Amino acid sequence: MNKLSVETGPNPVLRIAYHHRHQGLGDYDASVLEARAAVRDQAMLGELQRLENAQAELLLDQFGPVQPSDRLVDAGAGRGGTSFLAHHRFGCAVDGVSISDAEVKFANDQAAARGVADRVRFHYRNMLDTGFATGSRQLIWTNETSMYVDLHQLYREFARVLCGGGRYACITGCADDAAGGRSRAVSQIGQYYTCDVHPRGEYFRALAANDFVPIAVVDLSRDTVPYWELRAGSAMATGIEEAFLAAYREGSLHYLLIVADYVGR
Repeated sequence: MNKLSVETGPNPVLRIAYHHRHQGLGDYDASVLEARAAVRDQAMLGELQRLENAQAELLLDQFGPVQPSDRLVDAGAGRGGTSFLAHHRFGCAVDGVSISDAEVKFANDQAAARGVADRVRFHYRNMLDTGFATGSRQLIWTNETSMYVDLHQLYREFARVLCGGGRYACITGCADDAAGGRSRAVSQIGQYYTCDVHPRGEYFRALAANDFVPIAVVDLSRDTVPYWELRAGSAMATGIEEAFLAAYREGSLHYLLIVADYVGR
């Protein structure tokens, strides 16, 4: 997302940032709204990125103890933010896959610049056909990327790639299917991002069909609302913010954390 983050105060300090393309979690620091006009945009972008980092860190918290010898997959890695956070935390090898050649090149350039290209690699591949050896990975995650693919195909591939007892975690937006069809706000989000906002129940049907057992499900919808409120007034606003806020507030969209263990093989 943003190339720079900022530490607020009388003399803001710019530093290299992780690059994300997902929502953030937690309350924002309202002092950024009172920053000097010359640095307010950067202060707000830095705060948005702090919330995005918090989201990625929460996702990684779900993996528990990870050994440096473990091998991880970031499915739909984008520009690599979560992959680099994972390597920094666990010290293990991470393979990211993406169907965007530009993002793969960007992420690999970032890996080289960070001096971790031997441990964090990005591949121009489809997450439905990763090319990794059967049973070769301990952990896989999707961070707001599962809405771009068929869930049954996705979890079939993850079941192939994971070793027995391997773990999958995701954070995703999904449509409430208790009240029937998608709301207007959810439909707007799907059209804007050219994706299929899957019904909540479809995740659990697809996981069960491929020998995954959910061990944690957490609704993060309330925790992501402050992010969208701040973003709506920032230089990063695109106009889709109000649709997200409406969908979360009316309950037609759920921002879920799902953690599941693979019990096949």
